[in-house]
Order: sequence, then structure tokens, then C-alpha cells
Amino acid sequence: MTTDSSSTSTSAAGGGISTFKGQERALRADRLGTGGLLLSVLAATAPLMVVAGVMPTTFAVMGIVGQPLLFVVLGVVLILFSVGYAEMSRHVHNAGAFYAYISRGLGGTAGAGAALVALVAYNALQIGIYGIFGFEVSGLLATYADVEIAWWIPALVAALAVGLLGWLKIDVNARVLGVLLVIEVLLVVIFDIAALADPGKEGLSLHAFNPDTLTGAGVGTALCFCIAAFLGFEQAPVYAEETSRPHVLAPRVMFFAVGGVAVFFALSSWALTVATGPSAIVGTAQKQSAGMLFFLTESRLGGTFTDVLHVLFVTGMFAALLSFHNVVARYAFAMGREGLLPAAFGRTSGTSGAPGTGSLLQTAVAVVVVAAFAIADDKPVGDPTAPVLQLFTWLGNIGALGVILLMAAASLSVVVFFVRRGAAGAQAWRLATSALSGLALLVIAGYTVKDFEVLVGAGPDSSLSWVLPGVIGLALVAGLLLGLVVRARAPEKHARIGLGNEAFQLDKAASS
Repeated sequence: MTTDSSSTSTSAAGGGISTFKGQERALRADRLGTGGLLLSVLAATAPLMVVAGVMPTTFAVMGIVGQPLLFVVLGVVLILFSVGYAEMSRHVHNAGAFYAYISRGLGGTAGAGAALVALVAYNALQIGIYGIFGFEVSGLLATYADVEIAWWIPALVAALAVGLLGWLKIDVNARVLGVLLVIEVLLVVIFDIAALADPGKEGLSLHAFNPDTLTGAGVGTALCFCIAAFLGFEQAPVYAEETSRPHVLAPRVMFFAVGGVAVFFALSSWALTVATGPSAIVGTAQKQSAGMLFFLTESRLGGTFTDVLHVLFVTGMFAALLSFHNVVARYAFAMGREGLLPAAFGRTSGTSGAPGTGSLLQTAVAVVVVAAFAIADDKPVGDPTAPVLQLFTWLGNIGALGVILLMAAASLSVVVFFVRRGAAGAQAWRLATSALSGLALLVIAGYTVKDFEVLVGAGPDSSLSWVLPGVIGLALVAGLLLGLVVRARAPEKHARIGLGNEAFQLDKAASS
């Protein structure tokens, strides 16, 4: 299929030639199989970043030993969510997955609100990673090359590199993501085996899976930390148009991703407790912080392995940057195609069939935000305040809050969608799982907002506790207003919000 707006197509029905302008509004199908889609989705979870960064932070800040059990609980919640979400993906194939699903269930105005929330949330998640990426690369250069550079230099270089790859074909990106992911997971598994083979003083204790470890006020906030580790699995339907069998591959990949991530992170966090001993895990995490994993590998697997792990920590983050970048570009593409962004965003690039304008937008926003934090950074080189404690932590939690709310809204949308289609009886058990997961996600979102100052390391009286989550609220209000404007000025466009490629095919058929 060409992407030239003036290309011609052959009508299957009549055998004649019909001119159809705008074929570039469809992403190229048959570009991703199960393996490529799974790798693209799993790369966003950045396993090493979670094991080396999120897990020690959760142990240290929350003081909860039972983190492995939290991953099991969240795995169950997200499997319940995926049941309805996967069934919806069989009926809706759109690169704007979340907002498309919400549109089909709750209407175009709600879909427009969800679209802007998704665009802001995934941008925040992606851009936040540049902070910790730049900080880690700066540290590696100082340690191994005796070169001191500010964190924002490697961050900006990475932003340009990610933008370039985003402009290229998705299968190129999938190969890059796949190689990095496989090596990263393998190294974490080696650590897990080493920890179990050489446990701490308490031996192979299963205490971390004891429900008694989850008592206390910090459990809700700990769930907020841990759910961020799963983000990425929900991206499978975003690529649905680019697969040969979207109704089969998207659900399959989601279940593989959720199940695999839950098991992998539960076992890896348990291995951390075994390595230190359950009674010492909180104290060790507080002392070592993000260096805890490297501290534990140094004594068990040696300096060379630890050095390689440091490098893979960086490449894993780069893989996550690529994955989130692709998702943001596809959301922008879907919104442009349906009139929620300028039409230029709803066209693919002629050389690769990728959503090039959306890719450029995401890169430009990332460069501007990173530059703003760099200008505001008045700390010496090596200080983590701006890149990690601010850029990474602030934007990461803004993004996580947005995605949690989107999942809760999508759960409600699944129920409404099938009830309106008269399929409530046939889909009863799926609707029940969607309702349960939606309620659980709303509870987690409530804790996230309530304890936002804890998540971002601010005091209880800090304006950050309402300004940062307010970014998502502002995006929602702006999106709803946009939806109302579109409904008033162009009701035919409003009626097509969420239809995605189906609307494109209708246009194509009408012009034949």
C-alpha cells in the first residue's frame, strides 16, 4: 500500500480504478507478528529499571516487606482488567486504543477527554525517563571514562536518537527493543538465581508472601509505586492496525505481558528479600537506594557482571523511551485522523508508513521539557535533584496517574459498550471482571492523589501535591471542552471519534 495522498486504488467490486485521497490515514498492516508486538510492549516495562529503581524505592519509602505479594495482587487486578479490555480489542482496532475504547462506550466527548489525558500521560512517562537516563549515563562516563558532563547532554542526545528511530519502520524498532530486552531479562534472572543460591542469614524465606506484611497505612501508596512497573502491557491494541490478525494478536500479547510481568517482578522482588533477609530488606534499601541491586550483585557475581548490569540499566531505559515514544506518536496519529489534532498528525510518512508527524511532535516536546529542567538546574554535576528527584519522579507519577484513570474509565466503557449492544448476557463474566478491576483501579487512583506528596517527595503543605496531579485534571477538562466544541461545530466528526481505521475504510468505500 502506498502512502501518497494522490495514489489510486483498484476497486475489488468493479475492477475499475478509483482515486482515493488520504490513504496515508491508515497505518500499514502486517508489519508486526506476535513476537514483534510482544517485544514492543514489554520494552516499556524496562525490567531492570523496575528491579534497580522502583523496587528499592518502594522498600525504602514504604517500609513494606511484602512487595512480592503486591505484584501478585496487581497482576490479578490487571488480568481482570485485561479480560474485558482484550474482548473490546476484538471489536475496536484503533491506534488510539484507550480513547477509542472509551469513545465507543461512553461517547465521543468522553473519548476526546481521554485522548488528551492519554497524550499527556504517555508523554510524561516517556519524558520523565530522560531524567534518570541522563543521570545514569553521566555517572557511567564519570566512572569509566573520567569525563564529567551534565545529565541533560546525554538526555538530549537520546531524545534526538529516539526521534530518528521513531521516524523509521516499526520492525526496526522492534528488533532494537527485542535485543535489549532479552539481555536485560537474562541478567536479572541470573541475579535471581544467584540470590536464591546464596541467600541472606534467614535463608530461602517466603515471609515476603505473607499477607501480614501488607498491614499499615503505606499499602495503598505502595500499590501506586508498583503499578507503574506494569505500564506498557496496555499498549498492545495501540499497534492493532499494524498486525495481520489484530483480534487474535492484541489479546494474546496482553495476557502474555501481564502474566509474565507479574511473575517476573514478584520473583525478582522476592529474590531481593532473600538476598538481604526479609528483616533487613527495608534497612538495606534505605541505605543503598537505587544502588541496592548493584550492591547485591557485586558480592555474588563480581565486578564485571555489575558493570555490565550498569550498562544494561541504561540500554533498558533507552528501550522504554523508544516504546513510549512509539505509543505517543500513534495516539497523535489517531487524534489527527479524527480531527482532535491538526490533520497533519493523521498522516503517515511515505517512506516507512510510521506516524512521522506524531513522532516529531513527541521529540519536540521532550527536547523542550528536558531543556527547561536543564536551565532550572542550579545543582553541581552529579546531583540527582533535577534529573531524578524532579524530572523522573514528577513526570513519572503524573503519567502513572493518567494511565490508571484511563484504565478505570476503559473498564467502565467495556461494560457500557456490551450492554448497549445487547450482549450483557453473553459477556456477563467479562463485564463482571471489568467492573471489579475498574473499582480496584479507582481505589488505587484515589490513594495516588491522596498521597501524591509522598510519591514525589514533597512536604504535606507543598503545592506540588495538587499542581502535579492537576496536570492530568487540566488535560481531562481541556479534552472534554474540545469534544464539546467538535460536537457543536462538526457533529459528523464527533460521531466518528473512536472509529479510527473503520472511518478510513468507510471513506475509502464511499470514494470507490
